[in-house]
Parts: sequence; structure tokens; C-alpha cells
Amino acid sequence: MTRTLTRIQRLRSLAAATLAASSAWALLVFGGNAQAQPYPSRPITIVVPFAAGGATDILARVVGQHLGEELKQPVVVDNKPGAGGNIGGAFLVKSAPDGYTLYMGAVGTQTINPFLYKKMSFDPIKDMAAISRVANVPNLLVAHPDKPYKTVPELIAYAQAHPGGVNFGSSGSGTSVHLSGELFKSLARVNMTHVPYKGSGPAMADLLAGQIDIMFDNMPSALPHVKAGKLVPLAVTTQKRAPELPDTPAIGEFVKGYEATSWFGLFAPVQTPANVITTVHSALGKVMAKAEVKAKLAELGAEPVYETPRQFDAFIAAEATKWRKVVQESGASVD
Repeated sequence: MTRTLTRIQRLRSLAAATLAASSAWALLVFGGNAQAQPYPSRPITIVVPFAAGGATDILARVVGQHLGEELKQPVVVDNKPGAGGNIGGAFLVKSAPDGYTLYMGAVGTQTINPFLYKKMSFDPIKDMAAISRVANVPNLLVAHPDKPYKTVPELIAYAQAHPGGVNFGSSGSGTSVHLSGELFKSLARVNMTHVPYKGSGPAMADLLAGQIDIMFDNMPSALPHVKAGKLVPLAVTTQKRAPELPDTPAIGEFVKGYEATSWFGLFAPVQTPANVITTVHSALGKVMAKAEVKAKLAELGAEPVYETPRQFDAFIAAEATKWRKVVQESGASVD
């Protein structure tokens, strides 16, 4: 009996040793090789927190196409709209920090939402690793051609005569497009009705159809419709006139102190390895230096930007201070 038990124990020990050796071999062959594979070794996704057709989406696709060429892997855009960009942001934060899920953030998602939304499941500043800004973009105040106002003074006069009678669409509550309108309401002392959408694309579709009256849209998504004669450009939101529309005035020419500029940048989950961030950042630098990329962005009314992650972090901090004040003074809030 004792001899039989000893034999069984030996067999069990041998089996355990064999299993351990097999597991170690499997880890070495499969796990070790997986870790040794250089980044990137498979397709990369750029999450866009708004619907297709808006400025964030357009810029992500332009940058993504060329970024894929530099990294030698396909880069696909995944639109996850809703909650002013918070749905897409939450998805990014919960993603594996391995560099295969990136995020095209904007001024609204990164530096307005934290002060606008009472409850957020993540902190866009602390939970995301900044890679680089990619573009600065003016917002453009546009109106449906059938509306009785063709200039900013005419819009102000009409809005004052019809309180709440002018509705303006936006890509979502808390976006720069929304806050551009809120700032206009405050400084011009007019009462207008805000109509939020899940992205600039759906809002623009309704504006073109005459379902809403005006929109403070990002230049890349509004400019093609202006050039096609489908929308009337009333003004740009920057301090100076835009080179793409030299005859279109700045809102500040009529409303003292008005200025609002949008920007867009690339992010990754905060725990993404430094070498992966460096790889993406380096490839992005080559993308932003391409003449065809610069030309495409200029065509869209966007100014290309490329900076270090540290510079981008400092810029975001300054923007957060600025927009916190705008949100507080506007009284805007989202549960």
C-alpha cells in the first residue's frame, strides 16, 4: 500500500513538473514573442468622440491616413458620439494602454467638459496622456440662406426683437461650438435657444435643411458649405479674420471682447508606455511636416500644430483655466 502511494506521489510530481515546464515553454515562445514584437504590430484605432462629418472626424481621418503610412499599419477611425464627447472619452480611458487605441480630443472634451458636467466617470486631464496638438481651428458663425439676417448686427437686432426666437445648433453640450454660442449670447446680450446634437455632422445636416437657424461651427466642416453657397458666413470667432475668408469679419469687430478658438489633439490612455508615446509622436511629426497634409488642413481652414507632450500639457492647463471661467460666467451646466 505504502509502495503504491509512493509511486502515485512520484507520478503526480512528474506530471506537475512536466506541466510547469510546458507552461514556461509556452510563455517563452508565445508570451515572450508577443512582448518582443515591435510597436505597432497590428492596426491602430483613433477614437473620435463625435459623429462622422464634423471637424474632429475630418481631422482624425486626415491625420490617421498619413499616420498609418508612417507606422506601417492601418489606422482606422471609430466614431463614438454622445454626451458632449464623454462617451468616446470614457471608452479611451478604459482601453488597454498599449498604443493601439488613440483618441482625437478637442478643446471641449479636454478643457470644457470637466467644468460643465456635474458627473464624469473620468478626468480627461489626469486619465489621458497628451501626445501633441494637431490643429487650431477658428469657429465660423453661419446661417441658413433663408434667414433674414446676413450680418452680425442684423442677427443681434433680430435676436433682441425675438427673444428665444433664434436657435443655434452645436456638436454637443459643452463643446467649443456650444460655448462659442453661449459667449456670444452673454457679450451681445441676446437670448437664443441652444439645440445640442451628437456631433457637428447631424447639426450641420439640420442647418442645411433649415431645421435650425444658425451655428457656430468649426471651420473644416462649415467652410465647404459656405464655398458651395449653401450657407451664409456671418463672422469668424477669432480675433482676426481668417485667410480662407478674408471678406468675412470677426465677431469681435461688432461684439467687444469676443474671441473663441477650437483646437484638436491626439491622446492615449495615461499608462501607455513612454516608448509607445514616443513612437506615435515621432510619426506624427513626420505627418504634420508633409506638404500635402499642410495643404489639406489649410484648405479646411485649420492651422497645423506639432509640439512635445510637455508643451501640449502646459497648453491644456492654460486652456482649462480660461474655459473654466467661461463656463462659470455662462452659467452652463449639464447633469
